[in-house]
Amino acid sequence: MAPLLLEVRGLSRRFGAAVALAPLDLAIEAGEFFALLGGSGSGKSTLLRLIAGLEAPDGGSLLLEGRDITRDPPWARPIHMMFQSYALFPHMSVAENIGYGLRRAGVRGAEQARRIDEVLALVRLKGFGARRPHQISGGQKQRVALARSLVMRPKLLLLDEPLAALDAGLREQTGFELRALQRATGAAFVMVTHDQGEALALADRIAVLEGGRLMQVGAPADVYARPASAFVARFLGAANVVEAAHLSLSPAEPGAAAYALRPERIRLTPNGATTGANAIAGHVRDVAFRGDATLFVVALDGGGELRVMVPADDPMPIMGERVALAWDADDLVPLAA
Repeated sequence: MAPLLLEVRGLSRRFGAAVALAPLDLAIEAGEFFALLGGSGSGKSTLLRLIAGLEAPDGGSLLLEGRDITRDPPWARPIHMMFQSYALFPHMSVAENIGYGLRRAGVRGAEQARRIDEVLALVRLKGFGARRPHQISGGQKQRVALARSLVMRPKLLLLDEPLAALDAGLREQTGFELRALQRATGAAFVMVTHDQGEALALADRIAVLEGGRLMQVGAPADVYARPASAFVARFLGAANVVEAAHLSLSPAEPGAAAYALRPERIRLTPNGATTGANAIAGHVRDVAFRGDATLFVVALDGGGELRVMVPADDPMPIMGERVALAWDADDLVPLAA
């Protein structure tokens, strides 16, 4: 296990009567890529701003390598933040934008030029130093903003929805570049995102937040496969939440009131017969083509519905067709709440 870099202890934030962040504990390891994942109003951006020092907490503390930084101003923390807007100075060149923090820190002359050249090469923008922000693409602006933070050699880099401004095609490519940069620099990255795909693809660990509360923390594969609650199951991968009383279930771990059942774990047979404990019949109510797979919403004979994801090369039913559904006992993941 890597040494702890940042410890969040009982951190909380209120805006009047509204709780933006309930008392929360979290630990970030040195050199890891950590994602804060949640929807609007979940508290993820508030937590990021508290770590950056842009807001003061109402309670709790922040420790960086064991030192309490809770009351330190942003400029006194060895932490940098890349904003969603990138916030580049339009009247400065790419090199001047990257070197802005160095100049304020008193790094000048040959050392400043060397560090700017080094980080330009790192983000694959060598030769772009003389250009202005309006002369480069959106993806290149993102890399300039990232370079401006990395040139300061922070121990912790905070990223506020870093890929949100990019189109879908560029987002995946830039995400992989971001992950490669994190590995190359060895800095810890903490990324805020509402995009579960980004979090699952890029992060070493994710924290799912809702209503200012921490719902679950773990490796992406673990949280996806073993959601702790109905909220996490639905939010991360849109799992079916099946109440034990509503279906005749035979789970591997009996005793829970509800279970998560991933759409891709269900077997669908057009016009098939149902046999066994974990099997049920219904008819196709909705269909959504997803390229490599097709999503079916199946209305069940006994009421309710299940989402089923079927690989594109499997036999496909049509709207209204009778289908049989089945799954293995291990596919039912017990939920705490």
